[in-house]
Amino acid sequence: MREQALAALFVHRAAETDQLRRLLSPPPELRYFRHCLRDLQRQGVLSSVKRAHHPSVWSLTKDGAHLVANWPEFAGQRRVRRHTALGARTAHTLAVTRTALAFVEDARRRGDEVTPLDWSPEVAHPVRDGAGDGDRALIADALLRYTRTAPTRAMLRAFVEVDRATESSERLASKVITYARFHNHVSVSGRREVADVSGMRAWQRTYPVFPRLLFVLTGAGRKALLHRVADLRALVREHPATARFAEEVPSGAAVLEELETQGASAAVWWPLDDRVGRRSWMEL
Repeated sequence: MREQALAALFVHRAAETDQLRRLLSPPPELRYFRHCLRDLQRQGVLSSVKRAHHPSVWSLTKDGAHLVANWPEFAGQRRVRRHTALGARTAHTLAVTRTALAFVEDARRRGDEVTPLDWSPEVAHPVRDGAGDGDRALIADALLRYTRTAPTRAMLRAFVEVDRATESSERLASKVITYARFHNHVSVSGRREVADVSGMRAWQRTYPVFPRLLFVLTGAGRKALLHRVADLRALVREHPATARFAEEVPSGAAVLEELETQGASAAVWWPLDDRVGRRSWMEL
C-alpha cells in the first residue's frame, strides 16, 4: 500500500489525502492510511501542506522522487521533476488528479483495465511545422491509457485537457489548433521542409492511432460551464483546421462534476464536431 501511494504521487504529483487513498486498490481504511502517510513523511520521502478549511495536500520530496524513479516500472522514463504541492498551479494539479480519479474509479466499476499509473501528466510533443505563429510544443495536461473489456476489447488513448474557467473560451479553443497542427504537421529542418522517409506523420512515431481529445471543465457554476462548452464547440466548428480535426479525431467536452457523479464513461460528453446529443467518451 505504501509503495502504491509513492508510485501514485510520482505520477500524479500532488493529491489530497482522500484522493490519494481512493487511487489505491483496494482503498485502505482512512485512519490507518493517514498513519502510513505520516510515517513516510518522517522518513523524508513525502511532504504535506496543511490548508485552512481544506484537506492536506501530499507530494513527494526530492528524495522521494529520486527513490521512486529507480523502481522498475519507471525505468527509462526520466521523470524526476520538481515534486511539490506548493505554487500557483496547485489548484490545477489537484483538478487534474480529480479527473484521473474519476476515470480510474469508473473503470473499476466497469471492470476495465486501467490503473493510476496509466495516467501521464504534462505529456509534451514538439510541433515543428514551420508556422511563424502559434505554440512550438503541444503539452497535454495528461495522456490516458485505457483498455476497455466490454462489449468488445479495445485499447483506447486520450489526451485530456482540464479547464478551471481561468481563461477565455477563445484561449481554450486555441488549444485545439495546436492539436490540429500536431496531427497534420510535416517535420521541418531549418527553413526547409523535410519529409519523413517512412511516410509517417510525427505523431505516428509514438501512437498507433491518434489519441482522442477530451476537455474536462470545472471551476464555475453549471450554467457558466455549459456556456463554455457551447463556446468551445462553436469556435472549433468555425476554424477550418479545427473543424477538420474534430471530424477526424474523436473529441469531446464534459463537466468534471458530472464525471464524478455519473461516471466518466456515462453519456455526459458533447462531441466537438457538429453532431448533436451527448454520449460516452468511448463513442465520440
